[in-house]
Amino acid sequence: MKNIWTIARREYDNYFNGPLAYVVMLAVLLPLGIYFSLVMFFNSQQAMFGGGAAPDITPINGLFAFLMIFLSPALTMRLLSDEARMGTLELLLTAPVRDAELVVGKWLGAMLFILTLLGTTLIYPLVLNNFVTPGIDWMVVLSSYIGLILLCATMLALGVGISAIFTNQFAAFFVTLGLLFFLYFMIGLPAGLLPESGEVFNYLSINTHYDQMNTGTVTLGGIVYYLSLISFGLFAGTTAIEIRRWR
Repeated sequence: MKNIWTIARREYDNYFNGPLAYVVMLAVLLPLGIYFSLVMFFNSQQAMFGGGAAPDITPINGLFAFLMIFLSPALTMRLLSDEARMGTLELLLTAPVRDAELVVGKWLGAMLFILTLLGTTLIYPLVLNNFVTPGIDWMVVLSSYIGLILLCATMLALGVGISAIFTNQFAAFFVTLGLLFFLYFMIGLPAGLLPESGEVFNYLSINTHYDQMNTGTVTLGGIVYYLSLISFGLFAGTTAIEIRRWR
């Protein structure tokens, strides 16, 4: 556990040693801020005319989830592929660190950065709570953030697993982007065309489970789905490192 935390802390610090962390934060917080302002303006206009629903956090977190499709590959593409390209991976493999500890530590470092970013977005439900009487539904907020954390953890785990396979970080970026795009948008499309087996495709969609949690419904199936993909991504990364070790 000590090795995992050491690697995670090193990767977390590396994000802020370069421009990547600040670019990602700008790419997330700027669209979220603009969208939040538009949501508040739209709901205030509706309230002036005596109609409209109370604003909530679900569209804001939904936009965060969408942005993660593009940001997760950027955050994970260099974690292991760049180590292999520069030859530093061989040095890590000779250190007293297990392959699984290396992969999990890299993933945890990226996850800590995302949790930091998510922490800054808590300002939105706090602001919303002051504009809604008697206040927003905090259980829905909790469910939405649980879903968002699981979704981000899954995307980062898959990205780390792919990064361990490639030595080119741009190849890792585009493969991860293609996989996340497929899981988010494409895999659920046959559900409407195949009504008898549509539930299977809906279950395999990474977006379906998040939509449920974002509206306040946390299901055991959704949690198992995300944990399974996280385990698969980390296992794939560990296996790729083991193969590289014995070449």
